[in-house]
Amino acid sequence: MGKATKGKSVKKPHSAKDLIRFYSYGIFIVLLGFAVAFQFIEPAPPTKLTLAAGAPGGAYLEFAKEYQTLLAEDGVTLEILETSGSMENLSLLSSGKADAALMQSGIANSREYPDLLGLGSLYFEPLWVFTRQGLTLTRISEIYGKKVVLGSEGSGTRKVVFQLLKDNGIEVGNLNEVELTGMSAVEAIQQGSVDVLFLVSAVTSSMVNSLVESDHLTLTNFVRSDAYARRYSFLSKVTLSQGVVNLEKNIPAQDVELVAPAATMVVRESLHPALAGLLTQVIAQVHGKGSLLNSYRRQFPSAEYLDFPLSDDADRFYRRGVPFMQRYLPFWIAIQFDRLKLLLLPLLALLIPLFKILPLTYRWRMRSRIYRWYDTLQNLDYEVRREPTKSAVDAFFVRINEIENEVRQISVPLPYAAELYGLRHHIDLLRRQVGEIKEKV
Repeated sequence: MGKATKGKSVKKPHSAKDLIRFYSYGIFIVLLGFAVAFQFIEPAPPTKLTLAAGAPGGAYLEFAKEYQTLLAEDGVTLEILETSGSMENLSLLSSGKADAALMQSGIANSREYPDLLGLGSLYFEPLWVFTRQGLTLTRISEIYGKKVVLGSEGSGTRKVVFQLLKDNGIEVGNLNEVELTGMSAVEAIQQGSVDVLFLVSAVTSSMVNSLVESDHLTLTNFVRSDAYARRYSFLSKVTLSQGVVNLEKNIPAQDVELVAPAATMVVRESLHPALAGLLTQVIAQVHGKGSLLNSYRRQFPSAEYLDFPLSDDADRFYRRGVPFMQRYLPFWIAIQFDRLKLLLLPLLALLIPLFKILPLTYRWRMRSRIYRWYDTLQNLDYEVRREPTKSAVDAFFVRINEIENEVRQISVPLPYAAELYGLRHHIDLLRRQVGEIKEKV
């Protein structure tokens, strides 16, 4: 036996090394699963957002600047596009030149623009009709022969006014339209060079404030406001209550009935869900305070008064509030956690069976190094006992010495050492038994 092992090195057991090598395969499978699952995860949101807003002096632009400040706190840069109004905003949004846009309800529908979604309506923005001093309107048809401002090209004001004029049987081409916009139009009617001014804007806008508080202008009361609200789904009847603008000066001097579309936030369907959710939170901060025209507190932002389907991200916000992670963590950290949690399902799907299979596989692999020799020993034992000749016995001893030498090279972790030594004991036992046969032959 000494000759059989002479010159042969014996391997030292490496339990930890074998275990690490084996379990590294399992780690590789898990990492591979992560890599595959990562391909199906929404990429991280961009840090820049483009918003089509409105003209200087208008409410849209003023609110856009508030959004910009709040988004900057979460590391998102808001680029504001100054525009002529809702129609231009719609064009920029639909063409992909803007990610989001402020626009009034009633100017478009989802059939024409299937790739747009609503984040919410923000507030009522009435159709204001002001007349110069000494002129009072009881019916819209009375504007014939008057100098009128109908809103700038590309504005939502013009879109709504044209529709109302048409339904009142008024030919726009027969009107004496004065093409003025913004503060130029405001100054013109205050100076008396314009007779009638149509304007859709928030009650808080600087232009509306200057018009409402002017002693030289009259705000038209929509006596048929109920009829307009019933005929047009995008219009609501609102009341500017006596004194609500200025209690000291009692402005307005009596309740004024108005009709109002709603200002809405509209986004492209392709906008990253995280940014859609964040933008919904921002409009809730800005518009959740309400306005002088709200019929109840917290009326806005709202999922109502929208021309486009409500975004799923906005819907979740209205139903559940701020996402759990974002309540306690900065936006970008919370977003990364949200992305990683999508990997938990494939991770668990891999880890649970791996925790069960790997130990069993490892045990089988270690024991297979030992147990495979029993088949060889059994065959040798059978052959030598079937034909117990001197040559057969001599051949047995040559082979059994070779097997013993090879077994000595086996390296197994400590928990399996008893089984290895059991194999070596059985080899020695078989040698002794065949030695007894050798004495007889």
